[in-house]
Amino acid sequence: MTAVGGVRPDSGRPGALGAIRIVCRKELLDNARDRRTLFSAFVFGPLLGPVLFAVLIHVLVVQTVSTAEAPIEVPIVGSELAPNLVAHLGARGVEAAPSHGLEKFADAADAVESGRYDAVLLIDPDYAERFSAGETARVTLVYDRSNTRAGSRVQRIRAAVSSYAQQLGTLKLIARGVDPDVLSTVMLDELDVSTAAGRSIVLLGMLTYFLLLATLVGGFYLAIDSTAGERERRSLEPLLTTPVERSSLLLGKMAATTLYMLLALALTLAGFTVALGYVSLEPLGMSSGFGIGSALAAFAVLAPFAPLGAALMTLVASFTKSYKEAQTYLTLVLLVPTLPLVFATMLNVKPTGALMWIPSLSQHLLVTAIVRQDPIPLAYVAQSALATLAAAALLAFIATRLYDRERVLG
Repeated sequence: MTAVGGVRPDSGRPGALGAIRIVCRKELLDNARDRRTLFSAFVFGPLLGPVLFAVLIHVLVVQTVSTAEAPIEVPIVGSELAPNLVAHLGARGVEAAPSHGLEKFADAADAVESGRYDAVLLIDPDYAERFSAGETARVTLVYDRSNTRAGSRVQRIRAAVSSYAQQLGTLKLIARGVDPDVLSTVMLDELDVSTAAGRSIVLLGMLTYFLLLATLVGGFYLAIDSTAGERERRSLEPLLTTPVERSSLLLGKMAATTLYMLLALALTLAGFTVALGYVSLEPLGMSSGFGIGSALAAFAVLAPFAPLGAALMTLVASFTKSYKEAQTYLTLVLLVPTLPLVFATMLNVKPTGALMWIPSLSQHLLVTAIVRQDPIPLAYVAQSALATLAAAALLAFIATRLYDRERVLG
């Protein structure tokens, strides 16, 4: 008699572990024959994702460094009224650019709003008169705060003008026989206790998002094909008639999905380890600190998430009747475990014992601590793994109970 699902009906009822192993091997081999699925699961996500992530960070670093060092050209309307100010700005890398067609405030505002210039300096027509009279002279900086690309340039222009104003104020006090320190009633000293690895979280804070997403994508297609796909191909009914517990069949499918997810996670971590090795964060005073040791630690922390993701996707796919329907629902499911990560990154949430009981969020906090090179209590790792595996067991139990019902074939 022909074997169905890797189990021969006339060979007797195999043990539960043996049945799970047989079904798992069958699903692994069947899915391995689909090259498009393998490419999507192990190349498009795990390998291409780290490369794109590293390229984006590299471009950001290069742009930030070049902006901080390269001279800035800014149109200065009325530059002839303040030659000393213009010279002071030029000495600090802010050079005057031609201001063709800019004669008043409205022209400058339109030019900045349209993107023609990042910023424009306007010197009031009465600047020279007020300056000579010892009164406060006005300079207007026109810029677009929503233009994040020009943010560092605007900051440099503002700092250069402010330093010129402070220098003039000091000279005025000295000319009147007043000690400038009289105005300094409080002196602020700053101490930054952050480390180079800790500051890198500003750029690498979303690393866990890519890792969890790549892990889920690794088992995405197998979870669909082994449930809704078999139902659509009419191969699920003969599979369930074999002398094997339905729970063993489903757990075997989940085991295969879990293995694919762990492989995708390993490949993604390897990709990030290699890709981030080519990205230099030192010019920004940061350090990625993500080497082989960090990758292995991150794998140990994230591994319990794989069975949870496999159980969740298998459970959701069990309610669908076609491959396309399952793909639609599971695409939304991919976002659910990653939503807490976005809020945790925005709010700069710190690891606590209570948060370790929340799957996906606990993994994010632990991986973030690994990147920051902070010490991690082993109790936190144990809590995170225990809570995640318990949630996976609960979802797997619900899925197996669902498969015990006859209407699962409908």
